[in-house]
Amino acid sequence: MTAAEQQPRSGFDLGKLLAERASERYDLHTRHLNHQLPRMLRTIGFDKVYERGEGAYFWDDEGQDYLDMLAGFGVMGLGRHHPVVRKALHDVLDADLADLTRFDCQPLPGLLAERLLAHAPHLDRVFFGNSGTEAVETALKFARYATRKPRILYCAHAFHGLTTGSLSVNGEDGFRKGFAPLLPDTAIEMGDLDALERELARGDVAAFVVEPIQGKGVHQTPPGFLRAAQELLHRHKALLIADEVQTGLGRTGDFFAYSHEDGVEPDLVCVAKALSGGYVPVGATLGKDWIFRKVYSSMDRVLVHSASFGANAQAMAAGLAVLAVMEDERIVANARRTGDLLRERLAALVDRYELLHDVRGRGLMIGIEFGRPSSLGLRGRWAMLQTARKGLFAQMVVVPLLRRHRILTQVSGDHLEVIKLIPPLIIGEREVDRFVEAFTAVMDDAHQGGGLMWEFGRTLVKQAVANR
Repeated sequence: MTAAEQQPRSGFDLGKLLAERASERYDLHTRHLNHQLPRMLRTIGFDKVYERGEGAYFWDDEGQDYLDMLAGFGVMGLGRHHPVVRKALHDVLDADLADLTRFDCQPLPGLLAERLLAHAPHLDRVFFGNSGTEAVETALKFARYATRKPRILYCAHAFHGLTTGSLSVNGEDGFRKGFAPLLPDTAIEMGDLDALERELARGDVAAFVVEPIQGKGVHQTPPGFLRAAQELLHRHKALLIADEVQTGLGRTGDFFAYSHEDGVEPDLVCVAKALSGGYVPVGATLGKDWIFRKVYSSMDRVLVHSASFGANAQAMAAGLAVLAVMEDERIVANARRTGDLLRERLAALVDRYELLHDVRGRGLMIGIEFGRPSSLGLRGRWAMLQTARKGLFAQMVVVPLLRRHRILTQVSGDHLEVIKLIPPLIIGEREVDRFVEAFTAVMDDAHQGGGLMWEFGRTLVKQAVANR
């Protein structure tokens, strides 16, 4: 008798549990999880009750729809509950596979590795973990071992994860503070080839890890930088690690963001987020054969790097379904086309609004930056916000987008006046229209110099001052 045919012996009923206890969601978080999360959500009016999601939308307990321009920080690349991914997970559960025996070779990991490597033909092997930060940790370990050098270079303002190794290459002090000592790694400014060469000349650098487009602030590497960095690294027998956890799988209008620059072939590539289909956590580190052979150099070292849930059947099925959907539905082309449309329409507003300073990015990874206005009245209000805490104006834009227009966005990092748009890659012209119309209305309100938006700004100022 299969597991599917057996009668359940437990009285557990998920539907009943949710029906009975879902209304306690914020209190449960306050008591048992990160107590600051519900506090923050209530402060900015984000304490909504969402009950259902589909595609690029979700619905609250009053039946109102919300446009998702955040995609779970990039996890929901195909939107919520894509039917192909959902069916794949039903199928793999119903297959009753002998998963995670640890001492066999199941087909799904090999099949997913094969499909991923088809998009990076210069790479040869894959390690599967459970998250983006774990993919980065793997790359750091492999680079150090393969080169027999200790130090990793990274960019200022970079974000590569929050476990200890990836935190060591995190470019923001706010994340690092209080967690020392970290690994002996060194930051350089993005685009500074002279600094890169100076550090390499010391002879102890294993690798340089870089996001082709930084998630924090949405800053692209300068044209030609990745290619030149790669040449310098290889000259000094060091490796190039491309962190594509957020930029990969079509986000920027190409399967990998490093592909926008000719001749760039990283030695190690980290992916995660969208590969999950929004269901099962998965991370992958793609690399060159010689690196893997150095790490796994003998049968004695077969488990020198592994993950308890790495390459589990559900994650592999989700990843295979995601890649199939991306090809069948031409997701990468849609991200490029829709991203260009959204970015062009937003960029056209820069000259219209003095508080709007820049619109940048690639594909459906777009940064909207605000800055000091020129008119006297607005300058005073801007200065009030900046004195209290940098980044409050961007938060002032995020809040009415949700509360008045039912569009979820968020700032791209602490103390930044930048909103980052990373919506599901399936959005089209209808969603572009809805966002641009809402954003225009919020900007109109902001430039009137009064009203509810600036009232909320004063609330944020009081909160920022109280937190000092």
